Amino acid sequence: QVQLVESGGGFVQPGGSLRLSCAASGFTFRMYAMSWVRQLPGEVIESVSSINFDGTTTTYSPYVEGRFTISRDNDENMLYLQMDSLKPEDTALYFCQCIILGQQFRGQGTRVSVSP
Repeated sequence: QVQLVESGGGFVQPGGSLRLSCAASGFTFRMYAMSWVRQLPGEVIESVSSINFDGTTTTYSPYVEGRFTISRDNDENMLYLQMDSLKPEDTALYFCQCIILGQQFRGQGTRVSVSP
């Protein structure tokens, strides 16, 4: 079955960096676009970034554009999110996500906390 396992979250001061990882299994990873979304305090789910199947096209939320970089390794079935210049408003639970045949899959999430 489809499994997505996020890691790399933690506590960081404003201006710091973190790199999130997502290990994918149970499907042909190289065939699907992947995304990062985050759940903000108050339960709102917000799209962060997406990448197409071969990594040639990426999109970013205006809230993270220029600070975050999404990437993927199709040989290792891994998705990444490099987060730089972190701000307190980036505090959230981050999920990797894919949609396969109309069904949405997410992992358990990894928590990012940004505070002085």
